[in-house]
Amino acid sequence: MLPNPMNHTDKGSKRRELVELAGLLAPSQGYNSTALAGVRILRTEAVLHDVPVLYKPGAVFVLQGQKQGMLDGEIYLYNEEHYLAVSVPVPFRMESSASSERPLLAVYLEFDMLLAAEIASEVGARQPEPRAGKVRSLISSRMEPMIEDVVLRLLRALRDPVELAVLGAGILRELHYRVLVGPQGGAVISALRQQGLSGKIVRSLARLRETYNSEISVAALAREAGMSVPSYHVHFKALTGSTPIQYVKALRLHEARLMIARQRGTIAEVAASVGYASAAHFSRDFKRYFRRTASEEAKWVRQHLGELI
Repeated sequence: MLPNPMNHTDKGSKRRELVELAGLLAPSQGYNSTALAGVRILRTEAVLHDVPVLYKPGAVFVLQGQKQGMLDGEIYLYNEEHYLAVSVPVPFRMESSASSERPLLAVYLEFDMLLAAEIASEVGARQPEPRAGKVRSLISSRMEPMIEDVVLRLLRALRDPVELAVLGAGILRELHYRVLVGPQGGAVISALRQQGLSGKIVRSLARLRETYNSEISVAALAREAGMSVPSYHVHFKALTGSTPIQYVKALRLHEARLMIARQRGTIAEVAASVGYASAAHFSRDFKRYFRRTASEEAKWVRQHLGELI
């Protein structure tokens, strides 16, 4: 069969429309909210190196530019050809490429966890052999045409209030579905089902996100998970790339970063609210982690990330 000469043209025109729509929906530097809960669009012109990030479960679709994440010695690309799926929130380091002439544009989908669990259950019930997978926190997958089509329809709907009202929820559901049946779907579904030893760690992470500002006992966490302390440490690090104490510290510092950027109290008040007994200890940890003082980081966040939701 002769190749279809329209294939590359169609792909190029689709990509141009994706970039154009994302640019219109994200006029401001940083994160731009949309009319759909859980969907944000990032515009940035900055080249970033070794930036600490912590994403909630979801997916990131880069339409122009490039990002890459580094976790425990592995590199995860998310660029114009690959998207990033996040099954459990883990702190990692990120760098990105962009410029004023060609800003980075990316769609961030935060999973509706009830919807994702419902879809995972439906998929599992209807597949002859439900596809399980090893739980992984981050997964980079090729941007397949079906995923790209859904993202394009989502952006079109966000530009049309009537279309958004009629079709928005359905398109958002389809996007969740496409991620969950994509190459990384088995790993994400396994995280949602919380089965096996990795499932115990996923449940433990959920508990830590609720109690990160309280005193943490690794022995108590291991006991709650029904594991020995050494086994808990091994499985925790395999999933998150960090020890339980390092993970909790990162949660506290990322939460503090948002509070400071939003000007929600003094440094001492923020430090206490995220679980630090000493403001001086907090300031030292903060500067070591973000490589800027709290006030410097707050300025950087407002400049580069803009609206924080």
